[in-house]
Amino acid sequence: MSETTGVGGRVRARNQKRILKAAEEEFDRHGFGGARMQRIADRAGLPKANIHYYYKNKLALYRAVLGDVVSLWNTAFDRIHADDDPAQALAAYIRAKMEYSRTHPAAARIFTGEIMRGAPYLGEYLRGDLREWISDRAEVIQRWIDTGRMDAVDPRHLIFLIWSATQHYADYGTQISAVYGKSNLSRHDYNAAADSLVTIILKGCGLPPE
Repeated sequence: MSETTGVGGRVRARNQKRILKAAEEEFDRHGFGGARMQRIADRAGLPKANIHYYYKNKLALYRAVLGDVVSLWNTAFDRIHADDDPAQALAAYIRAKMEYSRTHPAAARIFTGEIMRGAPYLGEYLRGDLREWISDRAEVIQRWIDTGRMDAVDPRHLIFLIWSATQHYADYGTQISAVYGKSNLSRHDYNAAADSLVTIILKGCGLPPE
């Protein structure tokens, strides 16, 4: 029984991963209004009925995509503690966010589009869970400041700065590639950008760059 349940769980996880990836591409290209469940099913290589089995409608799937974005973003900064080294913690978060912009640009752009439309489907989350999440992270940063481990900066604005700087490479990747005369940015390009952001942001906080 447990083996069957385990196999079923793996199949479910695999199918949901395929669906979410296909949905990312569809919502990125067509927006929520223009997205079609049949195209998502075709992209995922699954019957449309399977999509509805996991997500009852397009709105439920859209919210799942947004939730996946937020979860992956937050995970990289979830476990920071006042005892952590601020330079290492902030650098790790910047690099994780930049890597996410590289590996999930479509999902990142979907999130940006949702915010630019006034967050019709994320408003409750922004005012609730996200506000609490930022407050918890800000408390840790403030402890670093109060104990003289970094310069006095507004913790929330620091988080916003990290978000905007790393998100830029997902939202405006085409522009950046054009400036560098490339069709697409490579992993090396993203790593170099992360190095620069780490240096700039850490120095702005009075912290030694890596």
